This record gives sequence, C-alpha cells and structure tokens, in this order.
Amino acid sequence: MIEVDRPADMVAWVGKEIGVSDWFQITQDHIDAFAKLTGDDLWIHVDPERARTGMPDGKTIAHGFFTLSLIPFLVRSVYRIVHRGHGLNYGSNKIRYVSPVQVDSRIRLRQTILAADPVDNGMKITSECVIEIEGKSRPALVAEFLMVVYDN
Repeated sequence: MIEVDRPADMVAWVGKEIGVSDWFQITQDHIDAFAKLTGDDLWIHVDPERARTGMPDGKTIAHGFFTLSLIPFLVRSVYRIVHRGHGLNYGSNKIRYVSPVQVDSRIRLRQTILAADPVDNGMKITSECVIEIEGKSRPALVAEFLMVVYDN
C-alpha cells in the first residue's frame, strides 16, 4: 500500500500506476444481496440451477454495477492519504464492461492516477481503474473514476 501525506501529494503519481489491491472473492451471497438491494434479479445473476445449463461454464455472473461499486472498497488496499478530510465519489468519465465476473471468481483493482487537479480545499483525482479477474487475460471492467478528497 502506498501512503501519501496530503491530497495535493497525489500530483506526484499522475501518469503512474499507484498499485494493485488485494484479491476479493465474489460469492453468490454477494450477488444475491446486490440483486435484492437493486431489484436486478435477472436469472443470470441469481439462479444457479438455470445457470448450470444456460450460462457459459454453468455459472451465475455478478452484476456489472456491483463490480463497479467495489472500486472504493478495493482502493483502500491500494493507497491511503494520511492527512485528509472527507472524500466524495465524483463520477466516472468512462466505463467499459469487458468480461463477465463469474460467481466464486477473485477480482482485484489495478489503479493508475491520470490527473490530480486542485479544487476548493482539496484535490479532484482521476484514476484509470482496471478490475482484473484472477486467471483471465481480459479484465472485468475498465473505468475512468473520479473522486474529490478534501484537506483536513
């Protein structure tokens, strides 16, 4: 894990890969909970029996938005800003869902800092976030993710 002192110190990482997160395993319980919360209960996500015959490799797949929503969680094992105030997800410029994430897969985040721009009392950090799937050559998703981190 990389540690920087203040949000402004992220400027030193622009154009560089800042790190790779720990692995995280996607379980059927995770998928089911996301489906219940969002109402997206399409069988490809929540019906393992039907998936056995109707899906490649016979497995359910995680929702793309679930995979995307894990970025803030995965970032916690990539870098830390020691002296900071609160942070806010600011949005995404681009999101591409490249490969499905099958149940029981392990994923991780590979993050590169694309920009670090001053805003009132903080920095807007733009990152390329690539969610990799263990054992697969193609990623699950690639997103240009923005967050604002305020000074303390």
